[in-house]
Amino acid sequence: MNIEAQARAILEWHQLVGVDETIGSETIDWFAQVDAAPAAPQPAPAAQPLPSAPQPLPPSNDQSVKTAVELAAAASSVEDLRAALETFDGCGLKKTATNLVFVDGNPDARVLFIGEGPGAEEDRQGVPFVGPSGQLLDKMLASIGLDRGDALISNTVFWRPPGNRTPTPQETATCMPFVERLIELVDPEVLVPLGGPAAKSLLGETQGIGRLRGRWFSFETPRMSHPVPATPMFHPAYLLRTPIQKRAAWNDLRLIREKLAEVGR
Repeated sequence: MNIEAQARAILEWHQLVGVDETIGSETIDWFAQVDAAPAAPQPAPAAQPLPSAPQPLPPSNDQSVKTAVELAAAASSVEDLRAALETFDGCGLKKTATNLVFVDGNPDARVLFIGEGPGAEEDRQGVPFVGPSGQLLDKMLASIGLDRGDALISNTVFWRPPGNRTPTPQETATCMPFVERLIELVDPEVLVPLGGPAAKSLLGETQGIGRLRGRWFSFETPRMSHPVPATPMFHPAYLLRTPIQKRAAWNDLRLIREKLAEVGR
């Protein structure tokens, strides 16, 4: 192999093993070269946009609750309360929801069921408990001789939380004045919180729904002349996921039926 071919073979071998730089016999100070390099020209400063008018800050949670209390207190009927909610902008859930989901059933009902929050189907129709969990709730009512004409159904928040997540404490607190006013206006014989979040919000309890269900509590606000007996139940959506708990739900429904018979005497 001649010298030229040998040199070419050596270069090709270096390329194959990843050598991409040759080193001379003298040390090179690369940092000195960087320092000596001429500075790149700086671009001209971009034109600054004209200052815009200051945007109003969103209301704080305290302001929202105060407004909710005032609007709810002024409502003298369930329809007045719906109208107040339609004008209320203090709950952030309203910005992402399609419809207000307020109540369904009879405003003069003996039983008031209050769940956690609307789901996707409820958001589309603007009616609470119309999806699969609502269909199960209808069957549960029928098992004790009731239907939606004998009950009123609502939630602790009136707009769907994105992704069906649990409402935050701030969202629940903002809607609570409307929930309390709804209970005051309906004055039911029995209040039934559906699911742990609703039970904790309405009854001020910290225990899980498994320990709260099957027991009687009292719900009362300063504007009410008498307390309302309340008993929490598993949420129908939970029962769909956990059918083994339907036996416990049936026992809870029997408690409600017995209480209604007792009060109706």
